[in-house]
Amino acid sequence: MAFSLLPREDQYFALFSQMSAKLQEAAKILVEMFQASDTDFESLSKKIKHVEHECDELTHTVTTKLNKSFITPFDREDIYTLSVALDDVCDYIDAAARAVVMYDIHETDQYAVKLAIVLQKQADEIHAAMDLLEHAKGMGPHLLEIQRLENEADDIYFRSMADLFKNSPDAIHLIKWKELYEILENATDRCESVGNIIESIVLKHN
Repeated sequence: MAFSLLPREDQYFALFSQMSAKLQEAAKILVEMFQASDTDFESLSKKIKHVEHECDELTHTVTTKLNKSFITPFDREDIYTLSVALDDVCDYIDAAARAVVMYDIHETDQYAVKLAIVLQKQADEIHAAMDLLEHAKGMGPHLLEIQRLENEADDIYFRSMADLFKNSPDAIHLIKWKELYEILENATDRCESVGNIIESIVLKHN
């Protein structure tokens, strides 16, 4: 990546890697929530909230650093956009966990599990890409996999909604699961957005 040869602040790469590690951590807990029945979902939701707060703090660190840095490794706007996009993914993971508690969900669901697993895989790919961002080599397969996984999530989402509207025992069941599926699908969309932002940064500076 043909970044400036002038002295610059390279800590951003470490901060992005830390943020993507938080996505991995939160997504892993979310999968645990959906895969197990009779689990203390509120406790797991609080764990995700704690991770989400840590991700918020890292986003704030990036923003504060931007205001103080004279030279950045790539465009300030792109640094800010990428940090916000990463934080958005964590926000949606937190929203999914909170929805489980809010709607008093205690049962497992095959579609929620599948969407959460896709989300976890996307978080893994994002983290792998972040570790390569500084030199911008070998990122292509990770970015393509993020896109492929988002397409997989779309398929799962459409099947889940079709099944939901066909087989829901009552309106309350339909409402709460529809909301949860939408949050999970939106989270995978945000992962795709992160991949697109990374790709744009690489193309801009090559």
